[in-house]
Amino acid sequence: MRWIYFSPHFDDAVLSCGGLIHAQAQQGLTVEIWTLFGGEPPAGPLSDFARQIHAMWGTGDGPQTVALRKEEDLSAAAQLGAEVVHFDFLDCIYRRAPDGTPLYSQSVFVPPHPLDSDLPAVMAAALDSELLAEDILVGPLALGGHVDHLLARAAVERLGRPLLYYADIPYLINYPATLAPAVAALDEECFPLTEADLRAWQAGAAAYASQIDSLLRVEASLEQVLRDYWNERRGLRLWRVSAYAG
Repeated sequence: MRWIYFSPHFDDAVLSCGGLIHAQAQQGLTVEIWTLFGGEPPAGPLSDFARQIHAMWGTGDGPQTVALRKEEDLSAAAQLGAEVVHFDFLDCIYRRAPDGTPLYSQSVFVPPHPLDSDLPAVMAAALDSELLAEDILVGPLALGGHVDHLLARAAVERLGRPLLYYADIPYLINYPATLAPAVAALDEECFPLTEADLRAWQAGAAAYASQIDSLLRVEASLEQVLRDYWNERRGLRLWRVSAYAG
């Protein structure tokens, strides 16, 4: 049995579930983080929007950025005792129409572009080919409405398997009012975490050095935000479709 955490980008699963990933690994469970949008952008100039984001991150060109973020992901996973699998779907800031026009040129907090309509099915097929029958699947609620999170959730749901959902950090912190409506029809389960699990979670999150300064819209450090979130339950909440739904 494996616990599979679906991460739209290189940092999402660790930021959102790092303490639980560590706890499960310490229990001897096999835990894997599957990053979906981990592909290297095609050759050629980046869009203005992608260049602006790279400048904010301080990561260089497309290949340099993806290579750095993969290194950060491996470091974070090592802090937690998890394995990583990187799929090669392109981050939304790199996706283009056949004529070269960027699909997302101003914001990532938008509905999926019509040219991305088939992407969840394509991703689901790739995931399904790697899954085992006994795997436990954990995917994002897509709080905040990031287009890649929306597409990742749609892809995982297309698998038609039992699914646990996590609250996306930093979007839960930046937009806390989005949680209640997102889980109104779901059942909650809280997994206890120790102080050691929290510290490993904080260390894993800190491995994403290129992302730290752009994550939060609150006057608090990421370390403190994770501690405050853990303190609410001394654990991590996941949600599932109610057994009584329908």
